Amino acid sequence: MNQIPDPVLYAIPVFLLCIALEVASFRYLPDDDERGYETRDAVTSVSMGLGSVFVGVVYKLLLVAVLSVAYVLSPFELSPSNAWTWVLLFVADDLAFYWYHRSHHEVRVLWASHVVHHSSRFYNFTTALRQPWTPITGLPFWVPLALLGVPPWMILFQQSVSLVYQFFLHTERIGTLPRPVEWVFNTPSHHRVHHASNTRYLDRNYGGVLIVWDRLFGTFEPEGERVVYGLTRNIDTYNPVRVAFHEFAALGRDVRHARTWRHRAAHVVRGPGWAPVRDGAGPGR
Repeated sequence: MNQIPDPVLYAIPVFLLCIALEVASFRYLPDDDERGYETRDAVTSVSMGLGSVFVGVVYKLLLVAVLSVAYVLSPFELSPSNAWTWVLLFVADDLAFYWYHRSHHEVRVLWASHVVHHSSRFYNFTTALRQPWTPITGLPFWVPLALLGVPPWMILFQQSVSLVYQFFLHTERIGTLPRPVEWVFNTPSHHRVHHASNTRYLDRNYGGVLIVWDRLFGTFEPEGERVVYGLTRNIDTYNPVRVAFHEFAALGRDVRHARTWRHRAAHVVRGPGWAPVRDGAGPGR
């Protein structure tokens, strides 16, 4: 496999600089409508990010192995030197991310991993670093790209480019951008909606780099009323281990206490808010 630099590693100094500038902006240009930073919350987010880096080493080895097998089995072989291969990769990767992201909101066992990223009640650049320690749940979504004949190293590179872009979405300091940009691309305004616990904003704006998938598949919601960040039932902890695994523990309890195998399966594969009617409201989002 071709050896190319990981854009995320090269972007780390830029991430740190942006965090420092954002902290300074809240200190010297405060805004009562923006939550800003809370030290314990920011430390938790950074801790989650560091943990995900170590877990990600194992995940990437597994991802490379699976993508390589799929690529070898593919009857196609797209050339990295062809510009259209990169165009196809950009579009296909972003579409894969949309469905990966959407499924992680609509299937509870996947939400148990992804909920980590939504657990902060603040919204700043450190929130982008609050990543799950169970990334293996995303493995199947990029295999079709390798089956299309895209070399695995290109897929990994594009994933990193998308992650770098998405870091800059996590800020309250940028309002809305010019209308053509807002219509095509995911922006801080669109992604603030995604991190909201307001009822009208739930399960909206799943896009990675592009927002057109949400417009196409009916999950787009523009930013209107003031965003309330976090979960509909917040966990109120700064312990990284609890943040990482609290929903898996809750899912396990619900499965154990379910009265039928049908209900046990439903707890796993239905949405995060699902519960048998007799049990009342389901777990919080």
